[in-house]
Amino acid sequence: MYSVVVPVLNEQQVIEETHRRLVNVMKQTNENYEIIYVNDGSTDKTSKILRRLQKTDKNIKILEFSRNFGHQIAISAGVDHAKGDAVVIIDADLQDPPEVILKMIEKWKSGFDVVYGKRVKRKGESVFKKATAALYYRILRKLTDVDMPVDAGDFRLMDKKVCRHIKNMREKHRYMRGIVNWVGFSHTAVEYIREKRFAGVPKYNLRRMIRFANDGITSFSHKPLRFSLYLGAAFELASAIAAVAAALGYRPLWLVVLCIAAFTNGIVLIMLGIMGEYIGRIYEECKNRPLYILADKVGFETDEEN
Repeated sequence: MYSVVVPVLNEQQVIEETHRRLVNVMKQTNENYEIIYVNDGSTDKTSKILRRLQKTDKNIKILEFSRNFGHQIAISAGVDHAKGDAVVIIDADLQDPPEVILKMIEKWKSGFDVVYGKRVKRKGESVFKKATAALYYRILRKLTDVDMPVDAGDFRLMDKKVCRHIKNMREKHRYMRGIVNWVGFSHTAVEYIREKRFAGVPKYNLRRMIRFANDGITSFSHKPLRFSLYLGAAFELASAIAAVAAALGYRPLWLVVLCIAAFTNGIVLIMLGIMGEYIGRIYEECKNRPLYILADKVGFETDEEN
């Protein structure tokens, strides 16, 4: 049995086409499947459309959040409720072609536990988005101790034993692709061309992208904190050199002191901000609130009876 987890947020323009293509793909497996749509607080007609589709297709299951909890939390909720021997994560915007799932299944049946999609080309994205994404994945790979594949998003297939361990990891600031790689087991890639969004607008604006990137780094690396030690040593050396230059009369002493003070204070504030990010995450974890709250579950009645 396969479980397909689809996080959705205001996707009324695309959700019917997404479901049509997913069903077409999953029927080709000739095996049982479920499609779990996780409605992450949509304010448009997404919920109504999903419920209408579910009345005619009992392979559909719906998780309704009480509010918007975020894309990564929505993925986690779908994995929590998935019953499949393999779980596929795919977004609803059709940028990741559902047809690639069949190639992932082939790799999984050959013995791999995690099969992730690797983007060899990205259509319909700005030069800025492509450049920053490429740079970010490479920086993240350098900063973390976890082997993070570059040019890979959340689109992937995972064996149920991988999902079982992921369900036990309940940190609040979730970076799912990092969590999957941290768990381990055997991984392989399936290359594909990422398409333009079928309809609607992207949900990740620049602010959300920066926050998401920040979660990825701070969740799997403490090197930014260690960086402050190196910066402190560098500025101690720079201060000593500046003091010698002032003593020899190359620069006025007051100007040297002013420049050093202004620059080092700026660095101190930056490092305090980095420390604040980590402390804030400790604070969130200590509150021990649930990852999400469900307003409704549709299509899970049979599972609960069994």
